Amino acid sequence: MPSVKSLFKDTAIYGVSSIVGRFLNWCLVPMYTYCFAAAEYGIVTNIYAYVALALVILTYGMETGFFRFANHERWKDPIQVYTTALISLGVSSLLFIVAMYLISPWLASLMDCGAHPAFIWMMAIAVGVDAYTAIPFAYLRYRKRPMRFATLKLISIAINIALNLFFIIACPRIWESSPEWIAWFYDPTFGIGYIFLANLISSLAVLLLLYPEITGVRYSFNGRLLREMLRYSYPLLIIGIAGIMNQTIDKILFPIIYPDKAMAMSELGIYGANYKIAIVMVMFIQAFRFAYEPFIFAQNKEKGEDKNVAYRQAMTWFVIAGMFIFLGVMYFLPVLKYFISPAYFSGLKVVPLIMLAEFFFGIFFNLSLWYKITDKTIWGTWFSLLGLAVTVSLNFLLVPLLGFMGCAIAALGCYGVMMLASYFVGRAKHPIGYDIPRIVFYFVAGMLLWGVAAAVTSGNNLFDLPLRVLLLAVYIGIVFLAERRGTFDRILVRR
Repeated sequence: MPSVKSLFKDTAIYGVSSIVGRFLNWCLVPMYTYCFAAAEYGIVTNIYAYVALALVILTYGMETGFFRFANHERWKDPIQVYTTALISLGVSSLLFIVAMYLISPWLASLMDCGAHPAFIWMMAIAVGVDAYTAIPFAYLRYRKRPMRFATLKLISIAINIALNLFFIIACPRIWESSPEWIAWFYDPTFGIGYIFLANLISSLAVLLLLYPEITGVRYSFNGRLLREMLRYSYPLLIIGIAGIMNQTIDKILFPIIYPDKAMAMSELGIYGANYKIAIVMVMFIQAFRFAYEPFIFAQNKEKGEDKNVAYRQAMTWFVIAGMFIFLGVMYFLPVLKYFISPAYFSGLKVVPLIMLAEFFFGIFFNLSLWYKITDKTIWGTWFSLLGLAVTVSLNFLLVPLLGFMGCAIAALGCYGVMMLASYFVGRAKHPIGYDIPRIVFYFVAGMLLWGVAAAVTSGNNLFDLPLRVLLLAVYIGIVFLAERRGTFDRILVRR
């Protein structure tokens, strides 16, 4: 039987590509903020918000669908499941690329980059390729090959980073001294377009590297299987659209609803740059997700109560780790903030709200297992749509009053509502028996320790940072004492 220990082992391996990779991409943020004006970075933030939405639409829940049907008792051939999904995504991705190329001039004018429609079609190709390769990557997860998964992801990231450094740092310097060397491919006016070009090249490189997974299987397309997969996955598509819109709709809506249109992209750029500081929590959740989905479907094959014990343990340790990450980022924000240009510091106040919002989303993801393993994915649709309604409503209400702080509050409200709704419905529909007192205890302990640090902050890092290291050690000590030999349980019994 798969164990929680193996789950976190795989999480650690997938984390090599997710955490280290995202960290390296995160390290590009200071380069962007120092090399480009806030308005230009606002365009980047805006386009990538649309990209994230398009990627969810183009994968239409097939990753989870693949795991479900590859482990399904009625379908004995997982290779047929894999190739059927691969063919479906290949056709839909190709159609998307053609359509986006045809309308790219019109879209570019809507997104404040009308002089460069290439921004749009380059990202369209990258999105189409990434959607198609999502299934080969899922296949690697299914075959328990986290090392190859991580290696390919890191290669893609390395190519992307190297090209960013080349186009944005090296080429302008070469242009100043010897423009004739690079004039045949480099245009200084292309600016942020080189961010998108680097992304495109790295996506195409990964497509080539996945050649063995794409061609090394016997292709078998099953129309009936595809219809069942789509029937299972379409609620996940709606969940995915609503979920990604909960993450990105603020960056899409902000230029539209912010009162000062002349400053909208600049304010969005500041918000987007500071949002990146909170990416540490997102990295942890992403790594956990890669390991957790195969884990829950494999675990669900087991009979008896043991699987619920594993689910409860996974949730508790997720909360413990999530609060540790939250405290780590907040305690060392006086240092971490210098990863972006001081011109963007006005947005630092959104970081704790975004960190907590992502933490709530991680808990929601843990809670979502009940409707996935019972094939009641429609509930995920309702939760996501509820969250989307909260997000959109709060953005329209708060952004005109509070600017990008309204976006951060909306994110926190969205994921908080989704988390609570999923918990209470799941408790009635498919109870897991999560250890709520323990979970609440660690959350409250973390928030109190954050409050202590804020209360005694002096503004002198020579005093503040050692104190915060001590407080982080206190949190670790609390976890150790509470978990050691059931100390926490004995305290509750006495009370």
